[in-house]
Amino acid sequence: MEQPCHKCGQPVEEGVAFCPHCGAPQIRVIVAEAPSAPAILPNASGAAVLPNAPAPTLVLSMPRSAAFRSCALAAALGSLLMTLGLYPLVAILSAGFLAVVLYRQRWPGSMITPGTGVRLGALSGLLWFAITSIAGAIFVLFAHKGPEIRTELIKRIDQVASQTTDPQTVAMLDRLKTPAGLEWFMIASVVLLFLTSIVLAIVGGAIGGALFRRQDRR
Repeated sequence: MEQPCHKCGQPVEEGVAFCPHCGAPQIRVIVAEAPSAPAILPNASGAAVLPNAPAPTLVLSMPRSAAFRSCALAAALGSLLMTLGLYPLVAILSAGFLAVVLYRQRWPGSMITPGTGVRLGALSGLLWFAITSIAGAIFVLFAHKGPEIRTELIKRIDQVASQTTDPQTVAMLDRLKTPAGLEWFMIASVVLLFLTSIVLAIVGGAIGGALFRRQDRR
C-alpha cells in the first residue's frame, strides 16, 4: 500500500522509513502538549485564587435622589436661619453640616466619610446660593428696593472714600459710584458670594463627615 510523501508528494511504499525520491523520513512522532493548568496562588487569607482572575470589586455609590433632597432641605434651612438673623457665613456652614445629617437620616446604612461630606456640602452650598439669590432678586423686584440699595451702596462708598487720601483710591471709588461701576460691583459681589457659599458649605460638610466617620468606627 502506497502513501504520498509528506515532503515531495511522490508515492512511497508503506513501512519504508525514507522516501526514495527525496530522502525525507516517513515516520514522524507528534507529541501533543497537555494544556498547562493555571497556577494557583494563595492570597492573604490563605484561600487559593487564580493569578489572572479579576478581583471582585464592591462599588458603593451615593444615591443621587437622597443626596439631592437632603442638600435641598439643608440649603432651605440654612436660608431660613439667615432670614431669622443668623450670621450669613454661619448659615452657609450650617447648611453643609445639615446636609450630612439629613443624608444620614435618609440612608441610615451609608458609610459617611469626609469625602462624602465634601460632596454633600458642595451641593448644599450651590443650592443655598441659588435659593438665596432667587429669593433676594424677587424681594428687590417686588418690593422696589433697587433705588434704596443703590443709595446705600453709594453711601458706603462715600464712607470708605472719606477715610483715605490716596488720589488713585479716591478716583477708583468715584468710578464705582457710576452706573457702570455699580453694575460691576454687584457682579463681583455675586461671584464672591457664590465662591464663599461653596467653600463654607464644603467645610461644614467635611466636619459632618468627619464626625460621622469617627462615630462609625466606635
